[in-house]
Amino acid sequence: MNTILRLWARFEEAFIVFLLATMTLVTFVYVMLNNLYSMFYKFAEWAGEDSALQSVFYDMGDFIMDGAQAMTWSNALTKALFAWLIFFGIAYGVRIGGHIGVDALVKLAPRHIQRVLGIVAALLCLGYAGLMTVASYNWVDTLMTHHIGADDLGQFGIKQWHINMIVPISFALVFIRYCEIFVRIVRNEQAGLGLADEAADAMKLSDAKE
Repeated sequence: MNTILRLWARFEEAFIVFLLATMTLVTFVYVMLNNLYSMFYKFAEWAGEDSALQSVFYDMGDFIMDGAQAMTWSNALTKALFAWLIFFGIAYGVRIGGHIGVDALVKLAPRHIQRVLGIVAALLCLGYAGLMTVASYNWVDTLMTHHIGADDLGQFGIKQWHINMIVPISFALVFIRYCEIFVRIVRNEQAGLGLADEAADAMKLSDAKE
């Protein structure tokens, strides 16, 4: 079981890196193509009308410009990847305790009170995650039934439900993560949700600098 959990943790990190790298690469190529063809047109002008290189530079500029115009799908793809990054990152943030905590007053209470409040908070999070999982699944199921194509990505056979399926997957993962947190709180292995404490992090950073 621990091996499976480690493999899943590695997969989460690798998948987030993949999404970021793909977004960066697609945007880089699109921007480069949109700025590169004008350079070849300038080369053609500098070469002069009597130069044999002028037609070569114009042909290269036309080729690159056609490539840039053919990549109109890149903006839609980047938006889709960013949506996947956000929703997949929600569950990842719960796992690593990356979400910002607003529990300064709760931490002033005794541990047993923190534990009770943690159980209540975990149950609320489970309810919200479960509700969003079911609702988003019904939404994606509707999109799947109607076969609605994705803007600019439909030419590749990509449908709206292909992009939006990350929403129920994400909230299902969040539900599982909060189940794990709930179990740990009940076992008295932790008191709260284990969210990030920016104040404590800032104090640690200040002490390290001194």
